Amino acid sequence: MEQKIYSVTGLNKEVKRYIEGNSSFNDFYLKGEISNITYYKSGHLYFTLKDKTSSVKCASFQYKLKQIPSDLTEGESIKLQGKVSLYERNGQYQIIVNMIEKENKLGLLYAKMEKLKKELSEKGFFDEENKKAIPYLPLTIGVVTSGSGAAVRDIINTARNRFENINIYVYPAKVQGDGSCEEIKRGIEVLNEIEEIDVIVAGRGGGSIEDLWSFNEEIVVKAFYNSKKPIVSAVGHEIDFLLSDLVADIRVATPTHASEIIIPEKKELLLKLAEKEIKIKQLLSKKMEISKMQLDQRKDSYIIKNYMNLIEDESQSLVEKEGRLLESIEEIINNKKHRLELMSGKLESLNPLKVLERGYSITTINKRVIKNIEEIKKDDIIETQLSKGKILSRVE
Repeated sequence: MEQKIYSVTGLNKEVKRYIEGNSSFNDFYLKGEISNITYYKSGHLYFTLKDKTSSVKCASFQYKLKQIPSDLTEGESIKLQGKVSLYERNGQYQIIVNMIEKENKLGLLYAKMEKLKKELSEKGFFDEENKKAIPYLPLTIGVVTSGSGAAVRDIINTARNRFENINIYVYPAKVQGDGSCEEIKRGIEVLNEIEEIDVIVAGRGGGSIEDLWSFNEEIVVKAFYNSKKPIVSAVGHEIDFLLSDLVADIRVATPTHASEIIIPEKKELLLKLAEKEIKIKQLLSKKMEISKMQLDQRKDSYIIKNYMNLIEDESQSLVEKEGRLLESIEEIINNKKHRLELMSGKLESLNPLKVLERGYSITTINKRVIKNIEEIKKDDIIETQLSKGKILSRVE
C-alpha cells in the first residue's frame, strides 16, 4: 500500500478545509470569560475565551462593522456567534467571531479589582520583603474553608497521609456569597490567636470566577496581609491569580496542594534522619581512628617516654631559680638597710636637740628665733632653750 505523505502546509490546508466544511462548526454560539483583549488600529480584535479549565483563541476582523462592543473588559462573561477556522501558518485553530453579547457585569468587578490591586501594590501589600517564611515542619495548621465542602476533607486527608501526627484546627467559613468575606476574615483572625498554630491555610475548592470572587475583596485581602502567622492562599483555580494569591506568603493551586507543599512526608523525614545517622556514625568512626593513630604516635614520642626525667630536670631548674631569687632578695634587703642607716645618720646629725646637747642654745622672742641683737629691745622677755630646760630673761 502506497504511503501518503503530507507537507506541513498541505496538512494544514486539509484540516482547514475539513473544519470549515463541517456544518456543526460553521455557525454556533459559545459562552465563556473573555481575557487578553487586544483592539488593533487596523480594525481587528483578538482575545481569548475561557472557562475553568480550557481556553480558545478568537478573532474578529473589522469588528466595528459587526455586532462587537468596543468596551470589552477583562473577565466579562460573553456569548459569541461565530465559526471555527484554522490559521494555516501555525496550525492553530481559532474562532472567527461575528457577534458578541455581554452576559453580565463581571467586567465592572474586574475593573474594581484592578483599581484595588493598584492601590494595594503601591502600599507594598505584594512586596516579597513582606512575605513570611513557612515553617519546615509545622506541627499544627489552621484551615479557613467551608466546613462541608470537599476542600476541607482533601486538606485533612492529605495532611494526615503525609504526617499522621499533624494537628489541624478548622474554622468553618462561608466562602462565597453574602457574608463570606466577613467569615473568612474572622476565621483568619481567630486562628491567629491560637498560639500553637504554625501556619494558616485559607481557601476553597474550584468554581466559576464569581464563586471565587470573595478572595478578591479588600476585606479578605487585608486579612491575609495582616495575618501574624504565615498564610497560604489555596483557592481551587489555576488560570487566573486572585488578590489573595498575591498577598499571601505562598499561593498554591488547590487546597490539596497546600497540604503537599507545607507538610513534608514523615517517611521521607525518617529516611533523611537515618541517612544523617549513618553519616554521623561514619564521621565519628573516622574521628576515633584518627585520634587513636595520634595517641599511638604520642605514646612513642620522646616526651612521653622520658616525662619523669623531664619533670626532675624541671624541678631542679626550679630549685636553682628559687635559690638565685632568694639570694637576690637578700642582697636587695641589705642594700636598702645600709641606705636607711646612712639616711638615719644624716637626719640625726641635723636634729636641733643634738646641737643643744653640745652646749648650744636657741633664743626666741614670742616663739621667733633671735638671730641678731637688733631684733630685741629693753624690757623684752626672751626665752632661751637649753638641752635640758628653758630660761626666761628680761632685757636691761
